[in-house]
Amino acid sequence: MTESHGSMPDDAATRYAADTPHGATAPQAATAPGDAGMPDWEKRFRAPRVSLPDWAQDAPERSLFVSNASGTYELYAWDRATGEQRQVTDRPNGTTDGVLSPDGEWIWWFDDTDGDEFGVWKRQPFHGGTDEPAVPGLKASYPAGLAIGRDGRTVVVGRSTDEEGSTIHVVRGAGGPVEVYRHPESAGVGDLSHDGTLIAIEHTEHGDAMHSAIRVLRPDGSVVAELDDTKGGTIELGLEVLGFAPVDGDTRLLVGHQRRGRWEPMVWDVASGDETDLALELPGDVSAEWYPDGSALLIAHSFEARSELWRFEPATRALVRLDTPPGSVSGATARPDGTVEFLWSSAAEPPVVRSTSGGVVLDPPGMRSPASVPVEDVWVEGPGGRIHALVQKPAGATGPLPTVFEIHGGPTWHDSDSFAAGPAAWVDHGYAVVRVNYRGSTGYGREWTDALKHRVGLIELEDIAAVREWAVASGLADPAKLVLAGGSWGGYLTLLGLGTQPDAWAIGLAAVPVADYVTAYHDEMEALKAMDRTLLGGTPEEVPERFEASSPLTYVDAVKAPVYISAGVNDPRCPIRQIDNYVDRLAARGAVHEVYRYDAGHGSLVVDERIKQVRLELDFAERHLNR
Repeated sequence: MTESHGSMPDDAATRYAADTPHGATAPQAATAPGDAGMPDWEKRFRAPRVSLPDWAQDAPERSLFVSNASGTYELYAWDRATGEQRQVTDRPNGTTDGVLSPDGEWIWWFDDTDGDEFGVWKRQPFHGGTDEPAVPGLKASYPAGLAIGRDGRTVVVGRSTDEEGSTIHVVRGAGGPVEVYRHPESAGVGDLSHDGTLIAIEHTEHGDAMHSAIRVLRPDGSVVAELDDTKGGTIELGLEVLGFAPVDGDTRLLVGHQRRGRWEPMVWDVASGDETDLALELPGDVSAEWYPDGSALLIAHSFEARSELWRFEPATRALVRLDTPPGSVSGATARPDGTVEFLWSSAAEPPVVRSTSGGVVLDPPGMRSPASVPVEDVWVEGPGGRIHALVQKPAGATGPLPTVFEIHGGPTWHDSDSFAAGPAAWVDHGYAVVRVNYRGSTGYGREWTDALKHRVGLIELEDIAAVREWAVASGLADPAKLVLAGGSWGGYLTLLGLGTQPDAWAIGLAAVPVADYVTAYHDEMEALKAMDRTLLGGTPEEVPERFEASSPLTYVDAVKAPVYISAGVNDPRCPIRQIDNYVDRLAARGAVHEVYRYDAGHGSLVVDERIKQVRLELDFAERHLNR
C-alpha cells in the first residue's frame, strides 16, 4: 500500500465527476450567482457533478455517490428502486470518503477535522437518521482501508498514527475492536473475502513504501499466506490487492503485479498457492475487478494517457472490448445484470457516468459545464527516454503564446486525456497549457515510475526542461512568458524549479507544496515519511545531502521570478510550517511573492473556495506577465 504527497484533482473533483443512465436525476444544485454573465471557466467549476455511484453488494438498488450540488462535495444516497436521493453529509469543508455496507443498511463515512485527514469512521442509516461512531473504542487516526463483512457483524479497519505506525483491527458483533496487525511501516486493508474468513492486507515491512507485499490473515490474526515480490533481488516489484472472488468459500484473490515491468492482474489462490497469470496482450498498465458472479473480469486498460474497458472470461480466455469513447475512464463497476457503469471524460468533454446499456447514469440538473479544447500529444526526447506531454491551446491560436506548465502531483500519478477545469481556465484566458508526464509518472512502465529515487525533484525537472525547450523551439511558447505551476508534488516541483532553473520561468504558482523538505518530513503524516524514506533512501539525519539537494528551501535565494503560494492551514501532507519557513526566506530578501492561506487541508472541496484560488492565480499571472 503506497502513499503519496497526493494531488487534489484540478477542480477538487476529477474523481467525482459526471453528467448521466436513464431517468435518474441528481440532487438539485445550490443557488449560484446568475450564470448569464458568468465566464465559462467559472461555469466548469460550478456545474453540478456526480461521481461513479458505488452500490451495495447484497442490495444493488442502493447506491452512494459524491456530488458538488450543494456547493461543497458531499456524500449522497440513492435508492434506485424509488429514485429517491438525499444528501448524507453536510460539513463546512466537505466529505468524500464513504462506503456502503454490503447489505445496504448503513453508510460509513470518515469524519476528520477541517480537512486534516485525521479522524474516525461514523455511520448513518441508508434512509437517514442520526450519525453514530461506527467503531467505538478506536481512537482517531489517519484511515488505512476499511472492509465490511456481508454478515453485518465483521468489520476490518486500517489505521495509521505517528505513535503506533500502522494497525489493523477486527470488530465482530458487539465485541470491541481487536488488533490483529501492527508495524511501524505503512500498511492497510486490501479486502475481506466474501464469506468473511480471510483478510488481505498490503504492507511495506521491507521498508520500500513504493512497492507493497501482500499478507492474508484470518480474523484472529493468524497468517494464511504471503505474497512478496520484493524478496530475492535488487529490483523491487510491487503488488496490490484487487479483490477476493465474490463467491462464498472461494479463496481466489485478484492481485496486481509488476513482474513484466508494468501493472498486470493475476489470480492467486491463497489456499493452494496457485498463481494464474492472465497474460493479457494489451500495452500499458492493466487492472481488473470481478464481475458480481465471479465468472468474468472487468479489465481497465491504460495506455499513453487514455484508457478503455474490456470483459475477460478466464475459462475461455475470451477478451471483448466494451464500447467506450476515446478519452479516459476514471472508474468503472460491473452491475449484477452484466452491464458496466463507468465515469468517462476527455480534455474537451466534461465528465459523464455512462452505462454499456446506453445513456448515462445520473443527470445533474442546472447549469451544464462548457466544453474545452482537445489535447495534442507531444513526444520529446529527454535524458531518461521519450517524454509524453499533453498540450492544449486556444482554438485557432498560433504561437508564440504565454504558456503554463501545469505539473501534476503524486509523484506517482499521471496527466491524461480527461476533463480538468483548471487547465481549461488558462486556455480561456489565451494561454497554452503543457502537462508533462515526467519520470515518476505512472502509466509508462515500472522503470519510468521508479526512476526518480534519490535525485528526487531534480530528475522530474530535467524532463520538464526538455519539454520546455521543445515548446519554445517549436514556436508554441513565448520564452518570456513561461509559467511554472502545480499543486502538491507539482507545487513542490514549481518551487524547486524556480530555484534550480531561475532564468527559465517568468512566474511560479505553487499550491499546497513541499517547500522545506526537512521540516515537511518531520511534520507530515507517518505514511508520507515512509514514502520519503523510500524516495530519498533514508531520513534527513541519515542522508542529509539528499534532502538538501532536493529541498526548494536550499535554492530560495536564487529565485528571481515572482512567486504565488496557496496553502491549507490543516494540511497533513504538505504542512503549513515548512511553507512558512520558505515564505520567511523570500520575505527576508525582498523577493516578489504573495501567499494565500485558507482553512482546509490538502486542497479544498468547496466550490467557491476553489474558484477564488483560480481567480487569484489568474490575476497574479496577468499582473506579473504584463499582458
